[in-house]
Amino acid sequence: MGKPRSISQPIIEALYCEALILADEVRSAFDLVPSANETNDLARIALSAEGLRTTTRMMHLLAWLLNQRAYHAGELSEFQLRRNGFLPPDRPSDPANLAYLEPETCSLIRDTEAMHLRVSRLDNAWRDRFAMRDSAVRGFYEKLGREMGA
Repeated sequence: MGKPRSISQPIIEALYCEALILADEVRSAFDLVPSANETNDLARIALSAEGLRTTTRMMHLLAWLLNQRAYHAGELSEFQLRRNGFLPPDRPSDPANLAYLEPETCSLIRDTEAMHLRVSRLDNAWRDRFAMRDSAVRGFYEKLGREMGA
């Protein structure tokens, strides 16, 4: 079996569906209609800042996935995808802001960060053409073998 050249289309489609559902949850969670019981300005600022950060993260994920889908549909060349279809680095949430948010909202933010991390690993592997890196364990075993004279 040869080395993969791209991320398989079923993986992209599954991630795309997951991202759409997550994006809808994010939209609902950060719907900034002020409620009558929100009087803490710092909590509103924290919600606004983390809402912007989280929705931006989701839009980056969706844009990356849409580029991958376009590539699989033949609408983008590999050159175009490699040149313009990168996933921007994540900007993690501010723990000080998270202290003001509901636990459910913090959990949703963590879900978006985890998804970004997963997709980022895929993007990096694809950009490296799925080259295998020597693991630290393998290096340790090789060093141990040299030391033991094997």
